Amino acid sequence: MRGLIYQLKSVWKDRFCMMSFLLPIIVALALNFIGGIDLSSVSEFQFGVLENDLSAQTIVWLERYGSVTIYESQEELITAINEPSTYMIGVKSDGDSIQTMISGDELDLFRQTADTLPALYEGRESAGQISITVLERPDMMAGLQNIFIAMTLIVAMFMGCTFNAMNIISEKENGVDLVNQILPMTQSGYVIQKIFVGFIGGCLSAILTACCYFRLPVWNELLMLVMIILSAFVAALIGLFIGKFSESFMVGVVTIKMIMILFMAVPLVSYLLGTGGLISVFCYLVPSSAPFEGIMNLADSDKPMIAKDMFILMTHCIIWFLLYLSISKWKIRHIWR
Repeated sequence: MRGLIYQLKSVWKDRFCMMSFLLPIIVALALNFIGGIDLSSVSEFQFGVLENDLSAQTIVWLERYGSVTIYESQEELITAINEPSTYMIGVKSDGDSIQTMISGDELDLFRQTADTLPALYEGRESAGQISITVLERPDMMAGLQNIFIAMTLIVAMFMGCTFNAMNIISEKENGVDLVNQILPMTQSGYVIQKIFVGFIGGCLSAILTACCYFRLPVWNELLMLVMIILSAFVAALIGLFIGKFSESFMVGVVTIKMIMILFMAVPLVSYLLGTGGLISVFCYLVPSSAPFEGIMNLADSDKPMIAKDMFILMTHCIIWFLLYLSISKWKIRHIWR
């Protein structure tokens, strides 16, 4: 028990570990805040007109498609059109029709609207006889948010990798590892201490991250908890490998970054490309693919099917644990010989 308390104190003093622990939580809070912002006004059309230039009927017609701002002078209208932060379309009378003005730096959507607006205005009477069905505007962030939060949860789940690796590497550089080798501590006790540190850190980071964003049914929350536990355990084991084979702090940091990029890139590319068959099997060799797929299923479905993902994660847990024990035993025998 004292050994576990010592390990936790050591991690608590490590700024790198604490930053890794808090970063996913901060990102989840930011994503939750962004999800509450209505971005529909970003794509709304904005029209600028001169005072006493267009008829009241024309202004009412323009308001059907966007907001209308009235300016007192030509200079004010041109300044508003040229403002880089807006996509305002200037509208002026042209006899019985209208003409539009744009600055030229707008998106194609607003350029096409400015080009077709006069023709649309001329055909407004015939267009008024056509029945129109207004569809509900889709949420611009709904699809992306689940992907972002899934990637954030992946980072949080596998923070135990960082905890363990940095803890072991710092002990090597400070000479604590040499002391541990002569203490009356069994190999299993040493492994339990190291796994416990990364496992607890990864679980807490992932649970707090999930609580900041997800509001799931009770059964789905239990499934998410099991997935977090399995993922954190795998991450803690991988951290043991990095710490054991990294001889310096910089080597450990570079290795962690490379593994984290691999953990994020493989499931994301596989999900976006919709890979299947043999390619998906190879993707499951990366431990983060299964939890990413499970998180997306939990977020998008009321009755998620994540039994396969759970089985893959448990397989990773068993394989990585047995592999570490085998390498440790072989190393001990090799040293004694």
